[in-house]
Amino acid sequence: MEIKQATLETCGAATDAVVVIDVIRAFTTAAHAFAAGARDVVLVGAVEEALALRENMPFDRACPERSRRAHGTPGALVMGEDGGLPVEGFDLGNSPAALLGLDLSGRRLIQRTSQGTQGVVRSAQAKTLLTASFAVANATARYLRRLSPATVTFVTTGVIPGGDGDEDVACADYIAALLRDERPDAAPFLQRVRDSASGRGLVSAARPGAPPADLACCVAVDRFDFAMRVRRRDGLLVMEAVP
Repeated sequence: MEIKQATLETCGAATDAVVVIDVIRAFTTAAHAFAAGARDVVLVGAVEEALALRENMPFDRACPERSRRAHGTPGALVMGEDGGLPVEGFDLGNSPAALLGLDLSGRRLIQRTSQGTQGVVRSAQAKTLLTASFAVANATARYLRRLSPATVTFVTTGVIPGGDGDEDVACADYIAALLRDERPDAAPFLQRVRDSASGRGLVSAARPGAPPADLACCVAVDRFDFAMRVRRRDGLLVMEAVP
């Protein structure tokens, strides 16, 4: 199995198995949403697209009354951020800590973020498409070993101008070590998350929708025992939790 890394600028050329990583915070948040009972998550690139999709989604037939009560919107809820900040009109932000104790049973979510979902949208040539964070690292590695692709490309979405992205590179390095059947000590990799520009900023900066408690969620390795697979359905990028 050949292991490669790509960024948002180069992931469009990646084929075979592609794993889009956003530790702080998109795919840690998504993992917590699945743990809270979300049925699936539709990933989009634009704020306007997310809001329009919500308006066009049918009511949740399994729980129509709950759908009507939820902010007066259809069954789908929109979560995410723009430039790291909450978006007016979104139902949920991009905070994994904010989802703790929340009941999202059977709900469809629509997620838009500035980095994580962009990596999914841009990885258009992937044969197999996954998202990942430390929260689902081992489950992701096990899923990939079962598929046994010739090539795995990790898209480290935090590697952008002005951001070192080492939280995502650390996650890619950790999952790659698992794929090589190593038994890596998670502690040094998690310290890289804390020491990254995004990790330090999450603790020190007082920003709306970005509580410092999010960092604890982002470094809780293997908190959940599922991978997150993205499939193209009816023109949508739909992510589901896969045991």
